[in-house]
Amino acid sequence: MSDVPSARRSLTVVYNPLRVDDLEDAQATVAKACADNGWAQPRWVETTAEETGEKQAREAVRDGADVVASLGGDGTVRAVASALVGTDVALGLLPGGTGNLLARNLGVPVGSLEDAARALVEGRDRRIDVGAVRLADDLPEPESSRATKDSPAGVADDEEVFLVMAGFGLDGEIMADTDEKVKEAVGWAAYVLAAFKKVSGRGFTVDVSAEGGEGVVGAKGSTATRHARAVIVGNCGTLQGGVELMPDAKVDDGVLDAVVLAPRGPFGWASVLVDVATRHRAGHQRLDRLVAAGLTVVAQRPIEAEIDGDPVGEHRALAARVLPGSLVVRVG
Repeated sequence: MSDVPSARRSLTVVYNPLRVDDLEDAQATVAKACADNGWAQPRWVETTAEETGEKQAREAVRDGADVVASLGGDGTVRAVASALVGTDVALGLLPGGTGNLLARNLGVPVGSLEDAARALVEGRDRRIDVGAVRLADDLPEPESSRATKDSPAGVADDEEVFLVMAGFGLDGEIMADTDEKVKEAVGWAAYVLAAFKKVSGRGFTVDVSAEGGEGVVGAKGSTATRHARAVIVGNCGTLQGGVELMPDAKVDDGVLDAVVLAPRGPFGWASVLVDVATRHRAGHQRLDRLVAAGLTVVAQRPIEAEIDGDPVGEHRALAARVLPGSLVVRVG
């Protein structure tokens, strides 16, 4: 891959109109940050229900943009990033929605559009890893047997990019059950409300296999069977409210981190929450940790799944792998 450009001056903003309260004010704020730092006036492109950002970002790359910024929720960030994986065009992060999880994990400002815009134009480039995940109803086929998208990173046609986390079980159920109107009113606390309604749900049995690594399974090809309430695979480890589910996860370490949660009853959940809150890395009888370049999880029955906070329906199998250093992001 070629060197990242040392100077960037051309910005395209891909924005979700449902996440921007005052478009003119947002445009003026970003334009001022650009003008103050010698950048060209930014170009603004709107997403639609059918085209959520990937197509718009690919067109921006073809038109010569140095940076393509996302202004919307985490779904818009993922869509824009999907078009930039494997290129030297940088992803910019402008806060929108309630999550902004990638920005939080990278230390990019999320409380102020003005601060985020200045971090974008005055900041630096950072290469990070990206996850590629396939969700299916049967065992995933080998990577070599699948066609790839028009992407220098070699993402397969049946894979989705994820930047923060993907998984199934409780997290998928929470995302599917969270009321959008409640989320708009109370922010990330809406996920907590949804979680209270789901924690008593029944678990499931999974077979977990990894491509090298350490944790619940060991060497390549080994498989462990576990009871689970949730299986979460992360490219980075911080959730809403600053909760560090995977305290050792880093966005540029060339591996994925994962947890298999299996609490039973109120006391089981309480012990897991204490383990997470105290950043206990050694393991827990109801929380298995895993680090690997790739892993496959197969459940006995279809389970509700999510990718970067977006519910994606019920699936039985999940295959995830890391794409090391495949995305450039502008950070403060």
